[in-house]
Amino acid sequence: MAGKTTTLQIRIDEKTKREAKKIFEQTGLDMSSAIKLFLKQTINLKTFPIGELRDENGFSLQYVLQLKKEIEDVTTNKNKKRFANGKEVVDYLVKK
Repeated sequence: MAGKTTTLQIRIDEKTKREAKKIFEQTGLDMSSAIKLFLKQTINLKTFPIGELRDENGFSLQYVLQLKKEIEDVTTNKNKKRFANGKEVVDYLVKK
């Protein structure tokens, strides 16, 4: 079923690891089991298994992806819009 195992290594800041470990331990999971659970749910659901995700700035995953696309469009001149500085870009994106 599971077959041959492999190693997964990730880099993460110490505070995030410490806080997550504390929460996992309160629910009876170790870090490895929690990550395995996350990966299995991703496979079972065939999508990201967590609802509305927010980054450290409070932006939803969907909004971050939209911003990245808009930035790519702007930098490759796909939308032909020109900006003088970063503030103009943010103002433009917020108004959309």
